[in-house]
Amino acid sequence: MVAITLIGGLIACNSERLVRSVAGLVVCFIGVAALYFFLNSPFVSMMQILIYVGAVAVTISFAIMLAAPEEKKKVGPSSVLAGPLGFSTAALCTGGFTVLALKTEWPVHQKITDGSMKSIGLQLLTEYSMVFELISIVLLVAIIGALVIARQGREN
Repeated sequence: MVAITLIGGLIACNSERLVRSVAGLVVCFIGVAALYFFLNSPFVSMMQILIYVGAVAVTISFAIMLAAPEEKKKVGPSSVLAGPLGFSTAALCTGGFTVLALKTEWPVHQKITDGSMKSIGLQLLTEYSMVFELISIVLLVAIIGALVIARQGREN
C-alpha cells in the first residue's frame, strides 16, 4: 500500500498534464485509504475514499475540464538557491520525521469495530454526525471553488 501511495504521489507531482496528475492523486488517495484500513481504522478509510476520492478529486477533474486549456509555460532560469534550499528542506523534513518515527512508541490497539458497512453507517449517523456535517461543508466549499476556477477560465 505504501508503494501504491508513493507511486500515485510521484505521478501527481511529476506529470506534465493536469489530468494525469489528478489520476495520480486519486491513486495516492486510494493508497492512503488502504493504509488507514490496515491501521485498524475503517471509518477514516471510508471517509478518505468518500471525501478525497469521491468528491475532491472529482471536483478538481471538473474544474480542469471546465477551465480554459492552459498555455505552455516558458520555463526560465530559476534561482540559484532553489535547488539547494529545496534539497535541504526535504532532508530536514525527512530526518525529523525519521527521528520522530523511531522515537515514538507504536502500541497495538484492540480492534474497535468490525469494519462492516453497518457499523460504519451507524457510527456515521450517530457518533460522528458532526463530522459528517463538516464533510458536507468541505465538499460545498470544494464545489464552489471549482465553479470559481471554471468561471475564471472561461472569462479569460
